[in-house]
Amino acid sequence: MSRSGRGNNIHGIVLLDKPAGRSSNHALGDVKRLFHANKAGHTGSLDPFATGMLPICFGEATKTAGFMLDSDKSYLATAKLGVATSTGDVEGEVIQEMEVPSVSSSEIQEVLSGLTGEIDQVPPMYSALKHEGQPLYKLAREGREVERKARRITIHELTLESWEPPLLTFRVVCSKGTYVRTLAEDLAKLLGSCAHLVSLRRLFVLPFNPEAMVTMDDLGTAREDNRLEDLLLPVDAGLQGWPKIEITPGQVARFVNGNPVIVDSKETELVRVYDQEGKMLGLAESRPDGQAHPKRLFLLD
Repeated sequence: MSRSGRGNNIHGIVLLDKPAGRSSNHALGDVKRLFHANKAGHTGSLDPFATGMLPICFGEATKTAGFMLDSDKSYLATAKLGVATSTGDVEGEVIQEMEVPSVSSSEIQEVLSGLTGEIDQVPPMYSALKHEGQPLYKLAREGREVERKARRITIHELTLESWEPPLLTFRVVCSKGTYVRTLAEDLAKLLGSCAHLVSLRRLFVLPFNPEAMVTMDDLGTAREDNRLEDLLLPVDAGLQGWPKIEITPGQVARFVNGNPVIVDSKETELVRVYDQEGKMLGLAESRPDGQAHPKRLFLLD
């Protein structure tokens, strides 16, 4: 960890267990200040009322954030049936009330099973998606509603955890772009009712291990003990499923100057590039002609 006039030049990833009541950007600011870091960003916002895994990237690790946005994620959600809100969660105003359905756990699981696989989902108005340059949530706050196109998402797993009327808790593993609030509303509609989320927890973001999550208290204690660096995951921790190549000392200078290098590859794919001492140099696109073209260069010295 080196230091500049603005703060620490650190590189790596922290898996924050975001607390409820903080926006993702506020949580990012809290962690950035604890590390006194020059540069940081997060991958994939969580609603303020939600908790759970929020990967925070420092320094050169921010160059991997865009690739991690495509990762599958898992959530544990609790919906209250019989009451709908303007936002689809506890932060909105009640807009509809209906009877709580008299259904069994097995009937609910059958409906959940019907929502798995590739499905079309209409994004909610209270979302960061933009319409003519304006975030939808801003239009929603003005009382405006615009037509939204359905988007294809994938629900890999959807299981009932508990049913204690009116509270229904389910676990989901899903693709990027999935709105769990909308999933809960769609489920309630199929059960003949309405619903809103009362709790939402992101369990994991692939490929990260949930056990590596740390709380703000953990970070505060680590700072007092001068061991914040111990909680940092490597810069490439979010790309562990990618192919890895090593280049020779003679190729390093070419690569770090943005030039392609010859590698043993016969297909087009994104790869992690290292020198022979195990230092990560960047990300490249290998091509069938046997060349790897730099896409992101990492300055880790």
